[in-house]
Amino acid sequence: MTLYRSTRILLASAALTAFTGPAFALDGQDLLKKINAAFATGGTTITADAIEVSGSDVLLKGVKFGVDGQPAEKPLALEQLTLEGVSEEEGGAYFIERVEFPEVNVTEEKSSFKVQDLYLAGVYVPGDANAEGIDSLMFYEEAHSGPVEVTVDGKPVFSMAEAVGTMGLSDDESTITFEGSVTGVKADLSTVEDPQAKAQIEALGLTTLDGNMNMSGSWEVESGTIDIEDYSIDFANVGKLSLAFSMSGYTLDLVKQMQEQARMMQAQPQNEQAQQAAGLAMLGLVQQLSLVDAQIRFEDAGITKRGLDYAGKSQGTDGAQMAQMVKGMLPILLAQAKLGAIQNEISAAVNTYIDDPKALTIAAAPANPVAFPMIMGAAMGAPETIPGLIGLKVTAND
Repeated sequence: MTLYRSTRILLASAALTAFTGPAFALDGQDLLKKINAAFATGGTTITADAIEVSGSDVLLKGVKFGVDGQPAEKPLALEQLTLEGVSEEEGGAYFIERVEFPEVNVTEEKSSFKVQDLYLAGVYVPGDANAEGIDSLMFYEEAHSGPVEVTVDGKPVFSMAEAVGTMGLSDDESTITFEGSVTGVKADLSTVEDPQAKAQIEALGLTTLDGNMNMSGSWEVESGTIDIEDYSIDFANVGKLSLAFSMSGYTLDLVKQMQEQARMMQAQPQNEQAQQAAGLAMLGLVQQLSLVDAQIRFEDAGITKRGLDYAGKSQGTDGAQMAQMVKGMLPILLAQAKLGAIQNEISAAVNTYIDDPKALTIAAAPANPVAFPMIMGAAMGAPETIPGLIGLKVTAND
């Protein structure tokens, strides 16, 4: 199985053209059944009042998306869902060239929510969701959303220009790559009614927000190494927060076990004992993971100075004095945290950043992957060992 299977699609199309006939008609019921099987571990169920097949297209009418264990929740309903260019592949799998979603336009009381140009492209539906390896997973080559608009009392409070996500598969089918971006994110916080919150928002210059989000990474399925190269949120006049990390042990088997535990928790939301048991089981599964490396970085675009000015004003002083107070208090707080020798490094980095806010970076780069149970044990019993255990470094303006 390959995600980008153009050659195989062409061959399949040629074969279907050569042998077209009633015996080779698409089975819409089987397609929906296998889509549900792929979604089952996530607790999502899709139903349709009617399924119509026309050539290589499948039309689902009266579609409802429900969540297992949430009978009181009203399912998401769509008038219809169009699956274009559907072809059956070996092993009973399906490939869908494009899934077209209708425009979403919902109005409730004083609020409205509108989404346009929703679609999935290059969707692979596994023939057996319980198969071994990558062949058991559902993929898409592209997920797309056009403009999103949210209004309250007729006034726009949130909007987004576009969101795009893509997935790919390496030639040897060992690694899944993924990228995503959200552009033109705008939020209007001037409508906040609470006087205190409104004053804070205005003082921090957050009345309007304008930014973007990006993500990229890869997952080596067999080894279980997942690498998030970049997960960033960037807002104008605020700053850019970036996260990157890599961990091992995130195997397909672990993913399915975690999904199963999540499904069990959803199925018995009122059963406290079941929730606790599933929570402990989930914690046990997480212990199979190991940290390879991680980094958190913030690049300032003005929010730090405004934050210090606001904090200083609330204490009856100014931003410059508040900066000195923070620098004076930090060593005391770090001493209470018992982080050992790295306390001086952190203090120096924070002092440099406060004096000239540009960037602050926290990075972990252990010599070898460190199991999460070791990190959790150190945090509870010997926090001063954590910096050395995970290779912690804190730098500023680099």
